Amino acid sequence: MSDFLELDRQNVWHPYTQSATAPTPLGIVRASGSWLYDSDGGAYLDLLASWWTNVHGHAHPAITRAIAEQAATLDHVIFADVTHPPAATLAARLAAHLAPPLSRVFFSDNGSTAVEVALKMAFQYAINCGRPRSRILALEGAYHGDTFGAMSAGHSSGFFTTFAPWLFSVDTIPYPATWIGDNPTEKEAASLTALDAYLARHGGECAALIVEPLLQGASGMRTARASFIAEVCERVRRDDILIIFDEVLTGFGRTGTLFAHERVGTSPDLLCLSKGLTAGVLPMGVTVATERIFSAFRGQDISRALLHGHSFTANPICCAAALASLRLFEEEQTLDRIAKLSAIHTEELAILAQHPHVAQPRALGSIAAFKLLCGRGEYGAPIGRRLRDAMLARGFLIRPLGDVVYFLPPACITSEELRSAYRALSVCIDEIRG
Repeated sequence: MSDFLELDRQNVWHPYTQSATAPTPLGIVRASGSWLYDSDGGAYLDLLASWWTNVHGHAHPAITRAIAEQAATLDHVIFADVTHPPAATLAARLAAHLAPPLSRVFFSDNGSTAVEVALKMAFQYAINCGRPRSRILALEGAYHGDTFGAMSAGHSSGFFTTFAPWLFSVDTIPYPATWIGDNPTEKEAASLTALDAYLARHGGECAALIVEPLLQGASGMRTARASFIAEVCERVRRDDILIIFDEVLTGFGRTGTLFAHERVGTSPDLLCLSKGLTAGVLPMGVTVATERIFSAFRGQDISRALLHGHSFTANPICCAAALASLRLFEEEQTLDRIAKLSAIHTEELAILAQHPHVAQPRALGSIAAFKLLCGRGEYGAPIGRRLRDAMLARGFLIRPLGDVVYFLPPACITSEELRSAYRALSVCIDEIRG
């Protein structure tokens, strides 16, 4: 165990990391609830839910028990021409939680592939209906994953300039980011004007609109009003454009409701889920479609079917974890817990916003974020790294997005733990400016 950091140094390639300048990674060997523990016995409050995945807390006994029981019963089986109880039950329970007409669950491996599947469904749906469409519409700044289709949809996030020559074209309209105390009316009007102009030119060519409802995560935890998202959806539907909601981040309680589209008041045609799907314990993604879309893929010719799949599609152990997580939402009243966290975020952000180097505070469900005025905005900016190190020295794990600082903890975090993080954050901002 004591040698694993050296083994990591010699053999591991870390994601979203510049290995030439990155510090030695934090060596975590154990986790429980909201806490992570390193090999030296140090404890760290997980304020980013382990990359926005963990819902109920680490090593939750109900989820670990479900995983163990399923692993001892059926670990994995091919999902083409085969089914099993965990997958069928999970699909039914997800559909029961979603607004009609979402009903058909396609399993994949992660958020990027869930988006990839949705894009393929949208394009092929148009072909199967006899009216091919070649365009996709997104909101500026959106991030939808790291596979090529997902990168194309998220090209305006700025993460994928290296791969620009290989991405397919995706159209964008402005995103009216807002925050506490902001009035985004003019920004929203400008975006809707751009949308109307786009639809007038290309409405009949566009296969789908893809949106991160209410919150753009990786591009800086940028929030938009539910009424704006609803209006965008209403306008694109007039041209029979499919709506894809990427709820890889916002699903499973993050925004205060089980799914963000509940707050929008609009049910999409395709819904992408991952991260919190298995409570952040195992990798799995799903793309949920309406019966209308599913029916368009039925026929006597195999070419009409969606020829897409993964080796670990609908893995039974992952399904068991997801089913256990859904039960915990009811048993532990998880959404009530998140409502209490949201109230603390709002209260603490009001205090923090008085700091001269803090701007644009925003809170949504279990998520709180703000902009540091003393840094540059690019991903991995030095100011974010210094703040991360200062917080880590006090036992708090964060990972700012450039000059955007956010808290996104598991729902099990206590009020005292969360308030202590805010107190430390204020001190650390002063420290890195000193």
